[in-house]
Amino acid sequence: MRLILFLAIVGGIASLSCKAPQKSAVNQAKQGISGRVAEAVGNQMPRVGQAPPEPVPYPTTVFFYEPTNIRQASQVESAPLFNAIYTRLVATVQTDSAGVFTQSLPVGTYSVFVQVGQHFFANQFDIRNNISLVTVETGKLTDIKIVVNHAAAY
Repeated sequence: MRLILFLAIVGGIASLSCKAPQKSAVNQAKQGISGRVAEAVGNQMPRVGQAPPEPVPYPTTVFFYEPTNIRQASQVESAPLFNAIYTRLVATVQTDSAGVFTQSLPVGTYSVFVQVGQHFFANQFDIRNNISLVTVETGKLTDIKIVVNHAAAY
């Protein structure tokens, strides 16, 4: 009886330990937006004999809003920083330490912002002053790169 109980316990433990590892939710996204957030600060002007400085990873929170026009946000003077966004928040995701993120989203167009201190950052505008529009297509991950450069000089 003890032998049977022992074999049942060992068999149960062995079957649990052989279970295939689960991929994280980040890697399972098949439709949405993925990308990397980096920061550029200081003098970014080209210099003779020197490579341009590379932006460094910027861990932060990424916000996905309904398409937002500049009139639907409270901008900090003329900087690419915003105090408030007045359209509907669809999703948020935290980047990893390398600034990398992936967010599953339904098909559609979104305005993408990142958190910088107490503000929202976005520095891309179309000809109608829509802010940082990114389109998600059926079954695709749209790849983007965001460079937080409000403290850089070009």
